[in-house]
Amino acid sequence: MTAAAEPTVNECLELQLLEIEMLYSMFPNKGEVMLEDPNALRRVKYYLKNPRGPLPPRIGFVIMVYPDYPGDVELQVAFPHNYPNVKLQLFGRSYALDRQQQLLLNQALTAYIATFDPGELCVCAAVQWLRDNSVPFFRKSKLFSEPVAKLKIVKTTFHRMWIYSHQICRPELRKRILECAKRLSLTGFFLTGKPGIICVEGKKEQCEEFWHTIRYPNWKHISCKHAETVQTEGNGDELRLFKIFEELQFESGGHGYRHDYHMDLGKFLEFLKKHQSEHIFQILFGIESKSSEH
Repeated sequence: MTAAAEPTVNECLELQLLEIEMLYSMFPNKGEVMLEDPNALRRVKYYLKNPRGPLPPRIGFVIMVYPDYPGDVELQVAFPHNYPNVKLQLFGRSYALDRQQQLLLNQALTAYIATFDPGELCVCAAVQWLRDNSVPFFRKSKLFSEPVAKLKIVKTTFHRMWIYSHQICRPELRKRILECAKRLSLTGFFLTGKPGIICVEGKKEQCEEFWHTIRYPNWKHISCKHAETVQTEGNGDELRLFKIFEELQFESGGHGYRHDYHMDLGKFLEFLKKHQSEHIFQILFGIESKSSEH
């Protein structure tokens, strides 16, 4: 007997759409399932009807999970194009978990996901696992005490978006990015050249307004590769990795500035390391950074 053929990328994308539909049925309330790119599903469906050209952006989203305890978990998910044929990396985050308990929770979640065979959908099961198994981590957290947690706490949704474009060159576009970010009190940077990278951080509604503003009316080759969301008390300024919003240029080749230069990836990686964001390098480019840590 011959082994069954692995699912094609198109078949994997169809399964991803099916799992998203299942999640929407499990979480019918607004805000429980939040897509990083509101047009992601439409783009995947269009690609499946017209499977020519580059693959659509990956589907990324956050699910709000509420265990039987006064705390919640944000489950961050990004589908590789060939999931569920490859293992899925998930990350759970909660304002009520200290760093150690959050690490242990994610290690246990990763171990659970590793029990699934290739081809099996696992996000719905991961959500149920968090509902059933996260309470002990809350109880051991140094940040969490049940009587305090039951009080009404006003929280800010802090957001950080990592945006990729095949290039950012035109002066009018660079001006629009800079003015929009500063108007919305966002910090971060945008990197000109080929490719172009934008990072914005601040209140979630302001990040989403920035994303909507710069994409329209006619920026086709741009996608949000990754987003990070944290519920916090206060204004969230303590979570910012960047002090201002600025334009960066890391030209490769050293021949003087040109508006269409190719970015020096090594210099950009060093910049990310200085701002505790080295992990983003692989998400943006699909290349693992060579860390100097031993």
